[in-house]
Amino acid sequence: MRVVSGLHRGRQLKSVPGKIARPTTDKVKEAIFQVLGPYFRQGACLDLFAGSGALGIEALSRGMEKAIFVDKHPKAIHTINENIRMLQLENNVEIFKSDAFNALNGAAKRGLQFDLILLDPPYYKVNYAKLLGKVTELDLLHDDGMIFCEHDATEDMAMTDERYEVLKRKLYGETTGITIYKKKRE
Repeated sequence: MRVVSGLHRGRQLKSVPGKIARPTTDKVKEAIFQVLGPYFRQGACLDLFAGSGALGIEALSRGMEKAIFVDKHPKAIHTINENIRMLQLENNVEIFKSDAFNALNGAAKRGLQFDLILLDPPYYKVNYAKLLGKVTELDLLHDDGMIFCEHDATEDMAMTDERYEVLKRKLYGETTGITIYKKKRE
């Protein structure tokens, strides 16, 4: 597993030991960031279900100014900390051991909004409709902000909220799907 592009291009990242996390492949990572924006001009990113932190680190490498990493597993938190230290990104990140819904509520209490939210939970462990509904309810995404979802290929990712448009839906093999939403400007 490596950083695909940007400031830290080619740098190897540590994986979470065991079967806690399922890393996003470099091929999928490259494809999604071509849609999200190959490079960013600052902005804030929330990486929920962060695992090793690879997606949020990729966003930082490509120009995001700040990233918040959230995972509930201690091994994942340890791995994120190792990867952040190795790349000397400590001044650009916050890392929290929490479940996703508590993290979303905490971000709302702090008045945070994001330009990019990365959702890559374990397949079939999260209700995406509920999770996306919470992001919308708490108004955690800036206008023109994007939400990336990696999910099982069979999962229905229909978004009924008219404030969002689907930028991309694609299947990678028989098991992995991605859906990217963009919040319309109000």
